[in-house]
Amino acid sequence: MGRRSSELNSFLSHRLILPLVCFASCGLVYALLSAVLANGRNRVSEFGRLVEEAVQNEGACCRGIENLELWGAAVKWGSEFKFNNSEGCCNACKSMCSGKDGPCLCDTWVFCGNRRACGSKFGECWLKKQKDSLSPERQEGVPLGEVVGWTSGLIFGKGEGIIGLETEHGTLHIKLLPDCAPHSVAYILELLSLHHCAGCQFYRAESRGQSWDSQGNHIENAGFGPPYALIQGTLEAQGTPFNKLPVEDCPTLRRGSVAWIASGPEFFISLADHSEWKNEYTVFGSVLPEDMHIAEKISTLPTIADVWNNVNVTVLEKPVPLLLRRIKKSLID
Repeated sequence: MGRRSSELNSFLSHRLILPLVCFASCGLVYALLSAVLANGRNRVSEFGRLVEEAVQNEGACCRGIENLELWGAAVKWGSEFKFNNSEGCCNACKSMCSGKDGPCLCDTWVFCGNRRACGSKFGECWLKKQKDSLSPERQEGVPLGEVVGWTSGLIFGKGEGIIGLETEHGTLHIKLLPDCAPHSVAYILELLSLHHCAGCQFYRAESRGQSWDSQGNHIENAGFGPPYALIQGTLEAQGTPFNKLPVEDCPTLRRGSVAWIASGPEFFISLADHSEWKNEYTVFGSVLPEDMHIAEKISTLPTIADVWNNVNVTVLEKPVPLLLRRIKKSLID
């Protein structure tokens, strides 16, 4: 009797243990599935956030260069991330580069917008991060005339995309605007890679005179020059062929705007707001406010009066040579 009781107890204990083991296993599986699904929901939510912000930013200045594929480490895979146009892709990159949460998570966007060349990849938007945003990696060895199908652009966040125009009077730190003038910025980055800019100089200087105040605001009832509140120069390295640049974003000129004259390489830095010039000049950069005193100093150097196309101008007695310099981010944060 004692033996049967012991066997019965053993049998019952095994019957009880089995459901408990099953229950525990199911609980573990449920926990794992919950974690996976939660992670999936978070990824979908992040994807949705990028799409929503890109749509909200639609229409903002967001341009790229066609027939160009920039490389770099992918932070968002295009096979899972698509848009109907390049602006949406560009703005998705911008949304990861607000400047509020530290360094940019994305500084390069690549969009496949040529239906014929892209095929099934049409609409893919690859968001990337460069090792060096002032020297972006690009696809090399593309046969001349071949259609790449991709459109690429750069995004410079806070403290990024700053170059220096070094003169004997100080260095003008300039924030480049690749999302508004991508071709212009690409040319400046090419100049930067040469490590010289022989022939680059300022040769014209026009003060604000009595027409604009020290903040660049036009004084009521005053004329609009001469003088015309600008310093003008050239950005063409001797011995390097120059190809005319296309007209890009032409906003109202503000104090500190850096713009091309026609298709370059002649350029100027505005010392005042010039709403009277309408939207005629491609603006590819802006001088940091703390450096405008250097531009003002150059504008007061000795000049010679001259006439260009029936316009009275003042030309520097001695041109001011300038060099293009890379600027470390830590110096301007």
